[in-house]
Amino acid sequence: MKDSAESVARAFVAAINRQDVEGLVGLMTAGHRFVDSMGNVVEGREQMRAPWAGYFRMVPDYSIVVEECFGDRPVVVMVGVAAGTYAPDGVLKAENRWETPAVVRAVVEGGLVAEWRVYADNEPMRRLMG
Repeated sequence: MKDSAESVARAFVAAINRQDVEGLVGLMTAGHRFVDSMGNVVEGREQMRAPWAGYFRMVPDYSIVVEECFGDRPVVVMVGVAAGTYAPDGVLKAENRWETPAVVRAVVEGGLVAEWRVYADNEPMRRLMG
């Protein structure tokens, strides 16, 4: 199971939960494709370094809790909850905490994440951002 698609996808979630940009980059294929819940696409492993770092500065405690995982190589679908605290000034304030149901679809190739597609309601954070 070490290199199964599910274990790679779960390792990606673990790197997200540690806010580990280098760990995430190390789990991406060179041609990695990220698709957010608004349909925005970023392609390329190196092109994802700055967006992840920026997101972790904005939401320093961002995490994903996987409640269910389904997979049929090379695709893994994880269902759960994404949560964090919007902290534009770096200060975690309880009133800026948000949580939303989330689904992630990962495509794994050669032990690396080739595509990470997020399906989540962004409204809770958009409201905090004003």
